[in-house]
Amino acid sequence: MTRKDSFGIYPGKTAEQISLLRYSKSSCGVDFLLNTAESTEKRGWFDTDKRYKTDFFEFYFFRRAEGHLFLAGERVELHPGMVLVISPFQLQEWHVALEKLDYTFLVFQEEFVNKFLSDKYFMYRLLYCYQHAYPTWFDLGDEEARPLLGLLRRMKEELREPVADSYHLIVAYLYQFLLLLNRKYAGLFRLPFALPLNNYAYQYKQLLEKNICDKTRVADYAGMMGISRVSLNKAVVREFGLSAVRLLKQRLLQEVKDDLLFTGLSVKEIAFRLHFSEPNHLMRFFKQMTGQTIGEFLEEMNRGEG
Repeated sequence: MTRKDSFGIYPGKTAEQISLLRYSKSSCGVDFLLNTAESTEKRGWFDTDKRYKTDFFEFYFFRRAEGHLFLAGERVELHPGMVLVISPFQLQEWHVALEKLDYTFLVFQEEFVNKFLSDKYFMYRLLYCYQHAYPTWFDLGDEEARPLLGLLRRMKEELREPVADSYHLIVAYLYQFLLLLNRKYAGLFRLPFALPLNNYAYQYKQLLEKNICDKTRVADYAGMMGISRVSLNKAVVREFGLSAVRLLKQRLLQEVKDDLLFTGLSVKEIAFRLHFSEPNHLMRFFKQMTGQTIGEFLEEMNRGEG
């Protein structure tokens, strides 16, 4: 394996070399914007020792696993019984031996759901999607995972021999799968799970994903939504259990971590890109949010590498 430099960045790898993997029906071998299979039938979409992002959702249920990946600015150690959820456009880098992995996967584009549902914020309502305050990797026992894997098997049966109503059945199975997993995730991390009063919190979450590099104040987003900061904060606290400011800072922190791990940019360049007035303010923000200096963070991420 290529040795990393002292900043945890592979020499020669730059932001321009981070590839975007797009969902392709032909590569998936199906007629839908969704596929599910066992690793023994078809390997997942990840590649080893490369930095990339995808334009689709990825779900992995690991029966056997060794190695680690970098995701959402964190080093994630893989192990059996683990579920991993990756949202579109999250930077990732896997360090695994494929022969030591055994898993079931599900991948799909958001468009697959949106064509069927009229709720444009549906994926943002799912607590594990576009999540930045809690990990999107967690353990599920065999009994807990069984009904979810059963739904994936039903989807696969429809994919293998599609008929006139297969699309609707697959979406129905997917809808049930996503909601059941959301219940388990909410219970696992003790997150609020009440009927929403409005869409403000989910709209805010969507806007953060699209604008975090340019807008880093809650007031900016409240203005874009045409509501007050107070109304926005109340909605966010009710739906996600944390303030609008905290949610923004969590999303901004992930952007900083991704830049540190994947782009090769200096702290000064990152501060400029994310509109910190000076590098010291970025370093102070990072220490306040993580309890670590940037150097300590990179050293932790790089343990065992090289």
